[in-house]
Amino acid sequence: MSLDPELRARILSSVEDGFPAQISFTQELIRFPSLRGAEHACQDFVFRALRGRGYAVDRFTMDRDAIAAHPGGGHWTSEHSDAPVIVGVHHPRDEKGCSLILQGHVDVVPTGPEDMWTHKPFDPAIDGDWLYGRGGADMKAGHAANLFCLDALRRIGLQPAATVYIQSVVEEESTGNGALMTHLRGYRANAVLIPEPEEEMLVRANVGVLWFQIEVRGLPVHVREMGNGANAIDAAYRVVSELRKLEAEWNADKAHREHFAEVDHPINLNVGKIEGGDWASSVPGWCRIDCRIGLYPGVHAAQAAAMISDRVAKFARSDPFLSNNPPRVTFNGFHAEGYVQEPGTLAEAVLANAHEAATGTVLKSFITPGYLDTRVYALYDNIPSLCYGPISQNIHGVDERVSLSSLKRVTGTMALFVAEWCGVERV
Repeated sequence: MSLDPELRARILSSVEDGFPAQISFTQELIRFPSLRGAEHACQDFVFRALRGRGYAVDRFTMDRDAIAAHPGGGHWTSEHSDAPVIVGVHHPRDEKGCSLILQGHVDVVPTGPEDMWTHKPFDPAIDGDWLYGRGGADMKAGHAANLFCLDALRRIGLQPAATVYIQSVVEEESTGNGALMTHLRGYRANAVLIPEPEEEMLVRANVGVLWFQIEVRGLPVHVREMGNGANAIDAAYRVVSELRKLEAEWNADKAHREHFAEVDHPINLNVGKIEGGDWASSVPGWCRIDCRIGLYPGVHAAQAAAMISDRVAKFARSDPFLSNNPPRVTFNGFHAEGYVQEPGTLAEAVLANAHEAATGTVLKSFITPGYLDTRVYALYDNIPSLCYGPISQNIHGVDERVSLSSLKRVTGTMALFVAEWCGVERV
């Protein structure tokens, strides 16, 4: 049942009243340079914010063995973050509505060359409608909205009439293990909402992701004798060329994949990092490339990993040098499968109602070829898994920014969604 129009208006007015504080809180989150492995201070800040609001708070580290034993666990490396996962818990006086998980991640990707930024990446700046800063859009603005949509209810004397878990995770940008750890910890709800920057639309389908590293060895010699050596960097280029062929084959299969047939290029292979060699006048004896590739929903990560390993091995056998020096393939991060959020759930209907009331527009859905933590709940909890958030530009790029007017609309949508999905009771 939809909310009373008067209550809707009160909730949206309360979001408006609290929005200046919400912007300030979001800026505080952005000021933490919470790169992978450096999220501790930011998580401490979140812990204090949750405890200060009266929520029961659970702080825990990841269980490496449990994650390794799970089919959706990302591969562990020495770069894995040891920052804690934080969960705030709201318990109602009388459990009447549907329970909910609100989740955000605090880890952010590297800035790239800082001299390319208009504003310093960890010194949040407002220019017109845009809030600039690394991680502001992806997804500290949404993370703050998780708290402030509940604050908006409390400001008018209401709280959810169901259990709500406010989860703050790490490793979203590299393995997805933070979200998986909340699942392994035992947190369960009737639905999950993750306000990633999704242009005020609902994600209908999402690819899985694999990370892998390929190491190629060459034969180092002085450049005057380079014909007697073998250049590992050149050999790595040849391996990448073969992987591009695999990428093209997977994209050609889109016609048989529900929701992806009309997408221009759903499967993206990215060579995100390359290093090799030791001296400009020496033929390089080593090269390492770090890659990321997407997977269609329904493709098992282990199956895709085996296809990549087999493809590289087969190519190496056909290469005059690599046949005697086969590359080594290591899977070193995301090992995640994609998901489809089927239409027709009650949770989606409630979100659509809330979105229309807050924005005056009909909720649209789309598919995204990027990773989302929503996969944990769609695949392993089998609950409605809603990914929906504000308009943004340049996430993972230079001058990352989030639209403040959109963020306000999304926070209003979230507050209305919580009120209808969970029900409300007096504080």
